[in-house]
Amino acid sequence: MASRHLARSIAMQTLYEWDFKVSIGREISSGMIHDMLERNINEFGPGLEDTSFARTLIDGVLDKKADLDAIIEKAAPEWPIQQIAIIDRNVLRIGLYELLFGIYKEVPPKVAINESIELAKTFGGTNSGKFVNGVLGTVYREMGEPGKENKAKKDLTADEIAKLPIEQKVGAVVFQKPNNRVSFALVHDVFGYWTLAKGSPKEGESLEDAVLRKVYEEEGLANTKIIEKLGENEYVAHDPDKGNVRRGVVYFLVKTNDTELQLGSTGGLNDVQWFSELELAELKMYDDVKWFMKKAMKIIK
Repeated sequence: MASRHLARSIAMQTLYEWDFKVSIGREISSGMIHDMLERNINEFGPGLEDTSFARTLIDGVLDKKADLDAIIEKAAPEWPIQQIAIIDRNVLRIGLYELLFGIYKEVPPKVAINESIELAKTFGGTNSGKFVNGVLGTVYREMGEPGKENKAKKDLTADEIAKLPIEQKVGAVVFQKPNNRVSFALVHDVFGYWTLAKGSPKEGESLEDAVLRKVYEEEGLANTKIIEKLGENEYVAHDPDKGNVRRGVVYFLVKTNDTELQLGSTGGLNDVQWFSELELAELKMYDDVKWFMKKAMKIIK
């Protein structure tokens, strides 16, 4: 068994023990958790070289537990966190931690997802692998922005990229202008970026109808209208089920008279807010989002 896979297995078993004891009312200190880990390493991984990796996973999951659990509940809203089997929820915590907070070059998203699926199949129930794949796949597809210019595209030739299946998506720069003061509605993703409402059209749905639907689903804005098409962007992404795909996104400028925002239920987003033009400069945003925001501001002015 590869060293890191074994380290993940031991980290999962340690988190299982910690979670079970907490669920029955035991108070577990960080020192006790580390003692559990050392005992499990000695029992299940004698000679394990990469013990520091298991400790990193344990400490990282516990430090980010609140964030990880919130994302799991958004990605699987029909399963409150305490109703998910203890093994499944700790496999998900490990997978999400690596997916969102790990070092990309060391553990690419595909590896983080596949490793979690294998843990779920090994230690969980009959449907654990499918459940974990579904939740992590949902989060990965929803967040999907980081790495748009990453290794996937660099490793492919122009001909190979041209042959990839295309996924059509739509996105929206949404603004309001009460009292002639412009503000923009942005959603915040689990990678820490402020970005635009975006999604895929349904079968038979026009791009225009699709973008207004996504604005409502992700930002809660119903009183909207399209001002004009802003342009298109295409990038190579890795889908956990389909492999490499081309994603073509058509962006629209959308105006609303609504003022109340409401974040939709999605695995990849955790906040939605209004921002003035001056506030935009201080936000962490993707480069292509910045470009479309600048174009939108020129049109509005």
